[in-house]
Amino acid sequence: MVRRSAILCVLLVFACSVLAVRSYGQEKPLRPVHTFSIVAFDPATGQMGVAVQSHWFAVGGSVPWAEAGVGAVATQSFVDPAYGPLGLDLMRAGKSAPDALHGLLLADGDCDVRQAAMVDTQGRVATFTGAKDIQPAGGIAGSASGGATLIECGGHAGGALMIGKNYAVQANLMSNDKIWPAMSKAYESTQGDLADRILAALDAAQAAGGDVRGRQSAAILIVPAKSTGKPWADYLFNLRVDDSAEPLKELRRLVTLQRAYNHMNAGDKAVELHDNEGALREYGAAEKLVPDNAEMIYWHAVALANMSRVDESLPLFKKVFAMDHNWIDLTPRLAKVGLLPDDLQLIQKIVGQAK
Repeated sequence: MVRRSAILCVLLVFACSVLAVRSYGQEKPLRPVHTFSIVAFDPATGQMGVAVQSHWFAVGGSVPWAEAGVGAVATQSFVDPAYGPLGLDLMRAGKSAPDALHGLLLADGDCDVRQAAMVDTQGRVATFTGAKDIQPAGGIAGSASGGATLIECGGHAGGALMIGKNYAVQANLMSNDKIWPAMSKAYESTQGDLADRILAALDAAQAAGGDVRGRQSAAILIVPAKSTGKPWADYLFNLRVDDSAEPLKELRRLVTLQRAYNHMNAGDKAVELHDNEGALREYGAAEKLVPDNAEMIYWHAVALANMSRVDESLPLFKKVFAMDHNWIDLTPRLAKVGLLPDDLQLIQKIVGQAK
């Protein structure tokens, strides 16, 4: 306990020094670059996520932050990206999301132009809207039981901090003040997994009017409840649309594609475990999501061939070869590296489907 307290003290001192340098050593950003976002925790799975849309290029590079087994952060308005890694550091060391955000705000002399939210592994959530964010601006913390706590920064009124459970929505520079209530309602009323509910909140924000400037980019991060110890492997979704006339539409397309590849990865794992039926079930689920994806159809066919279910694989090979002849050239190479049986007659039979 003493050691954890010491770590937290060091982290808070570090956070204060970083934010102080940013606040007093640099001018405030000239433009608000981020608009509406959501952070959320799924009590059923323990997954945590964050998503955002903005009329700004590559919003995914600075607003959303998440780490499995730790939490998720959105930092926006006149953005200071340091809130992301510092917030995660504090939560990783044992601070709740509300305490982590509160501490960073108190250390930030320019907190009145920030907007930020954090959620942790217990679903504790906080959202903050700075007093000088461009209006309309505001946020909602899910199941919030009390009012907002006023935060001072740099000796003056900074803004309102709201604390709640499971999710928070926030927006600034909006076309009207109905945006964040629409996000909250959509998140709470939508059925499905965490990605479905987060995307519904973003769609509701846009349908209610969205950013007064329009739209350009979007991003979503979702991580599991527990870390594998390999942060690069812990993202269930890590997707960005950097520049698009319809960023949310494109983000939904990418989420569907990622779901399919998640099934493909699960299928590959099942093959490693010699669970043939499980593998085929996962490959089939992937193909249903993106039926015209040659990559997925091809590796499904390869898996069948390796299971000695050649007759089932041939129609799939034929379909892929008709889509792109380059797959024909690839097939013999697989036998040389052990990804298909080293059987000349089998390879000829497969390649023969091109005819």
